[in-house]
Amino acid sequence: MPDSNAASWPWVRSRLSGLRPGARPGTRHAGARAEVRTAVVTDSAAALPADYAGSLPQDGILTVTPMPVMVGPEIYGEGEDDILETIAVALAAGTQVKTSRPSPGQFEQAYRAAERRGFEAVVSVHISGELSGTADAARLAAARVGIPVEVVDTRTVGMAQGMAVQAAVEAAAAGSDCAGVAAAAVAQAARTKVFFYVPSLEQLRRGGRIGAAASLLGTMLAIKPILAVDGGRIVPLEKVRSGARAVARLEEIVVAQAAARPAGSVRLAVHHFGNPEEAESLAARLEAALPDCPPAQISSLPAVLAAHAGLGVLAVIVGRTADGPGTGAALST
Repeated sequence: MPDSNAASWPWVRSRLSGLRPGARPGTRHAGARAEVRTAVVTDSAAALPADYAGSLPQDGILTVTPMPVMVGPEIYGEGEDDILETIAVALAAGTQVKTSRPSPGQFEQAYRAAERRGFEAVVSVHISGELSGTADAARLAAARVGIPVEVVDTRTVGMAQGMAVQAAVEAAAAGSDCAGVAAAAVAQAARTKVFFYVPSLEQLRRGGRIGAAASLLGTMLAIKPILAVDGGRIVPLEKVRSGARAVARLEEIVVAQAAARPAGSVRLAVHHFGNPEEAESLAARLEAALPDCPPAQISSLPAVLAAHAGLGVLAVIVGRTADGPGTGAALST
């Protein structure tokens, strides 16, 4: 699971603290701000902090469905002990590591659980359909339950997806209906960018997330590409000749992206796999370069993404609040 770093989430916690404590969905009390009628479901590719769900003011408002990872013949779920270590050892040894979407049955269980808790609808927010069949599994499950389920393909991944989930959760906790909660997720995803660097493209090639030609180019010519998620797909952004230069260029791209957004509105997250010191160093440099931005949330990639990115990945998510600083308009990151 992603690292728990409460100090890095003041903008999340400040927004959550303004929401009423959880009564049963659909009930109203004196002084209550809104009726909470819509639940949110997501998958573990959202890379939400380990303690995030426990900090929410409404019981059952968010469900995270784990995505399975297969290491050799064994199947693991997100959150199992030492799963990232298991993946790292397997990759180093050349053992096959694969991932799969959650089953429609897993989502059906989550939707039915929300209905039993009294929610009237569900918004299901998922990893890009270009990278996984997860949203398709959610749609199959949605057709089997009695309450409305709106499935959102965020066209992104990692904490970019997670930020969309957080925006949906706040909209739901503020009393928005199903359409409003889904719109909040879609809008936040559209405001968020993903940039990353991997020392080797081989694992992305094996998983079908990047073309064989691009992988071969990186191997034969020692090219270290900067990658991005665009239109739901992983695309090469720039080609760099060394790992050190690639990390430096990644930092430059993020700083330029952040500087182009309204002051005080930018939120950052940094992901890594097996290189926490490198991630912490990058985050510290970004903090120094962007003094108006809160410190980045630093976390390990969730297992389902680590399995595809491979060891040594550094990813930076650049998000923006809905209406700039001081408005409190979104639980945005």
